[in-house]
Amino acid sequence: MKETQVSVFRLLALLALSIGLASNAFSAGDPIAGKEKTGLCVACHGQDGNSPASQFPKIAGQVPGYVATQLAKFQSEKRVGSSMIGMVKSLTEQDMADLDAYYAQFESTPGSIREEDVVAAMRGREIYRNGSEEYSIPACMACHGPSGAGIPTRYPRLAGQFQEYLVKSLVEFKNGEWESEEMNPIAFRLTMQQINDLAIYLHGLN
Repeated sequence: MKETQVSVFRLLALLALSIGLASNAFSAGDPIAGKEKTGLCVACHGQDGNSPASQFPKIAGQVPGYVATQLAKFQSEKRVGSSMIGMVKSLTEQDMADLDAYYAQFESTPGSIREEDVVAAMRGREIYRNGSEEYSIPACMACHGPSGAGIPTRYPRLAGQFQEYLVKSLVEFKNGEWESEEMNPIAFRLTMQQINDLAIYLHGLN
């Protein structure tokens, strides 16, 4: 691996660590109050944040602060989501913090890798852990952690997430439909095979 690319990976790792340390100042909401505000969330995300349908993300056990941040982005329409924008219009900042705290307390259900997907998962593992020198893609674990557990509040948990949702999200980053200073340029360089490989690997990462 080239020395310059190694330096990029180290820089990303240090950035992720610094954000993780800064997140200690995050003011958590009230999970008991959050439970009373889940009426509109349950149908798509499940009572405990483990969605019954793969097109909707699991939000159980998500890193503290991430769910609240995304809800705020939907509300301000900085993140496009046909159903979510309408759902969050009436939420206050406290509501978002409470919902965040409620779902963060649960464990995400584990995913798995089918036997026929093992080779693809190994390719995905290589990208996740080491990146791709050929495509100038940094290692995903620099920001999301070796186990995919994420770093509060900026980098979400990816381990065990639905394959379908991960593919959809990476394609949105690739096409610029979901704006992210970090993810847009990285996803833009990913091929569809790499996106699928990463999604398969991450779904089975527990």
